[in-house]
Amino acid sequence: MSNGNGITNAISSAADSVSQTAAAAVADVKKAATKARKAVAKKTAPARKKVAKAAKSASDAVKSAVAGARKRVAAAKKKAAPKKKAAAKKAAPKKAAKKVAKKAAKKTARKSPKRVAAGKKAARTVKVRKAVKAVKKVARKATRAVKKAVRKAPARKAAKKTARRK
Repeated sequence: MSNGNGITNAISSAADSVSQTAAAAVADVKKAATKARKAVAKKTAPARKKVAKAAKSASDAVKSAVAGARKRVAAAKKKAAPKKKAAAKKAAPKKAAKKVAKKAAKKTARKSPKRVAAGKKAARTVKVRKAVKAVKKVARKATRAVKKAVRKAPARKAAKKTARRK
């Protein structure tokens, strides 16, 4: 055994004291961080809900637009399919000629399919843009709320400390 004249004992007790103080400081920091995280989560909950709601409505709008487009495509394919019954009946050539003339007249009066499709596409993009704009607006509000909560949290903590001292 080495004889340190009490120096080793003093050093070990000092080390113990330092490690205990450090552990207590770490625990305090951890506790404060947890409180801050919970406060931020509480403040941002309504904004997060709004963002989720806006995202859901945007998703629903896109889904319905896609479903509508699919239906229109299916209907167009159905119309484009050749009609077997019409091919089988070749009895009235005059009636057929009149029908063809009528159809041609109707088609010239209608808008072109490309123009119709372009209009529908423009309407869809407007809907999606509006939804995206709403989501961004809610996200901005959420970030502002978070920043405000973070700014106010240290002030509240300082006020609590001064109240405890009195």
